[in-house]
Amino acid sequence: MAEDILIQDATSQLAALQSKRISAEELLKLALGRQERLHKRLNAVIKADLTHALERARSIDDTRVKDGPLGPLAGLPMTIKDTLDVQGMPASAGLDRLRHRFCEDANAVNGARRAGAVIWGKTNVPVLAGDWQSYNDLYGTTNNPWDPERTSGGSSGGAAAALAVGITPLEIGSDIGGSLRVPASFCGVFSHKPTWGLVSQIGHVPPHPGAHAERDLNVIGPMARSARDLRLLLSLIADGPVAARAPAADLTKTKIGVWIEEEGFPLDGEIRTVLEAFVTQLAEAGAEIELISSPVPTDQLMASYQVLLGAIVGSDMPEAQRKQMAAMRGVSKLAVTLGADERSALAQVRAYTATHAEWLEANEVRCRLRDDLKTVFSKYDVILAPVSPTAAFPHNHKAFNGRKLSLADGRTIPYGSMLNWISLATACHLPVTTVPAGHTASGLPVGAQLIGPQGGDAKTLAVAQAIDENIRGFVAPTIGV
Repeated sequence: MAEDILIQDATSQLAALQSKRISAEELLKLALGRQERLHKRLNAVIKADLTHALERARSIDDTRVKDGPLGPLAGLPMTIKDTLDVQGMPASAGLDRLRHRFCEDANAVNGARRAGAVIWGKTNVPVLAGDWQSYNDLYGTTNNPWDPERTSGGSSGGAAAALAVGITPLEIGSDIGGSLRVPASFCGVFSHKPTWGLVSQIGHVPPHPGAHAERDLNVIGPMARSARDLRLLLSLIADGPVAARAPAADLTKTKIGVWIEEEGFPLDGEIRTVLEAFVTQLAEAGAEIELISSPVPTDQLMASYQVLLGAIVGSDMPEAQRKQMAAMRGVSKLAVTLGADERSALAQVRAYTATHAEWLEANEVRCRLRDDLKTVFSKYDVILAPVSPTAAFPHNHKAFNGRKLSLADGRTIPYGSMLNWISLATACHLPVTTVPAGHTASGLPVGAQLIGPQGGDAKTLAVAQAIDENIRGFVAPTIGV
C-alpha cells in the first residue's frame, strides 16, 4: 500500500488493518521508515523499543489471520510523550537520572496497549515538562515541521511534530499550562484536554516516579489528526465512560461565545486575523456567534492560577532552590517600591512558595469562578478562544525569565504571556478541544480552543468533529510527507 496511509487519520489506518489491506508489521515499518528519514530534521522521537514492537505487530497479524479477538487499536503503531512511563521505556522528562528505572505502563498507556496499540517510541519534551519549547540536554531540540527554525511547542512538542508528519497516528500527551494545546496549535493538529480527573495521571512524571496523588490542574489527554480519533483514544484511556464514536454537532444549532479580545491578554494581529476568518466560516456554516469578553474577571483568574500552578511547580524544584525562594519572600514588604517586572517576579516567588493558607485562598477563588461559569455555559455550547498570543516562534533557549515574544507589529511581550489564554480552562478544570483554525500569512498553523463546561468533554468533541468534517481539518506540512 502506498505510504500516504501514514498521513491518514488513525480511524482510516485501523480500517485498512481490519480489512487486511495492510498488516501491522507493514504499517509499523512504514512509520519507522518515515521516522528514520525525518529524525535529523525534526528530532521528534527520541527513544524506541523496536524489538518488542515488531514482536507485538507480528503477533497481532497472526491473530488477525486466524480471525481471533482483537482490540479497537489492534496493530496501530503509536508513540508516547516522554513524561509517561512505558514498560521498558521509563519517562525521562528530559533528565538522565530518570530514564534507567524499572517501570510499568502509566495507566493511560496501559489503556492504549490493552486496546491493541503497538507502542514503539517516545517523543521529546522539555525538562520536567516545564516549557512551551521541547528541548533538553539529554535529547536535544525538537523542530517545528512547518519551519525547523521554530519550536514545535511544549511540553507535548515531540508528540505534535510526530503527528503532523505521519510518524504516528495517535499520541498521549499532558497539559498543565497549555502542553496539549500549544503544540497542537503550533503544528496544526488536534488535541483534547479533558475535564480534570477524567484520565488517570498515575505513571506521569512529574511528579516523582511512583507518586500516588492526582495532581491539581494537570491532565492526560489524546492528540490526533482528526476529532474522531480524539474521541476514540479518549474512550480507551479515560477512567469514566466516553463514547468512542458519536455524531458530530449540528453547527446550525450550536451557539459559540467568541473570546478573542481581552485587555492584558496580548494577541498577535496575525493570530487575530486567522481566528476572525475562522469565526466567519463558522457563522457561514450556521453557527450562532456572539463576541464576548472574558467570562470571569481576568485579574482574579490569573492571580488564582499563578498560585495554584506555582505551588505545583515549586514542589518539583530542588530543596536548595525552594529554601532560597522561601528566603526571598521576606522582601514582599518592599513590593510597593518595585517596578512592574520586579513585582511580577516577586509574585512568582510567592506562588512557588505558597503556604497552605494561600493555596486554600486561591482554590476558593477558583471554585467561585468555576461556579460563575455555569451561567455562561447555559448561554453557549462552547467558548472559542486563542491558544497562545503568537504562532510558533523561533527557538529561544535563553534563561526563562529573560525571554520575550515578538509580535508582527514589532511589539515584544513577556514569555509568561503564554499562560494567559490557556488559564481559564486549566484553573477551572474545564475540557478543551483544540482544532486547526487556519494559517498565518507566512504559512504557520494557528489553532483555536473550544472550551466547554466542566464534564462537557462530549460537547467540545462534538463541535470539533463538526468543524473537522464541514469546515476545516488537518493539513499536512510539506516537509518530507
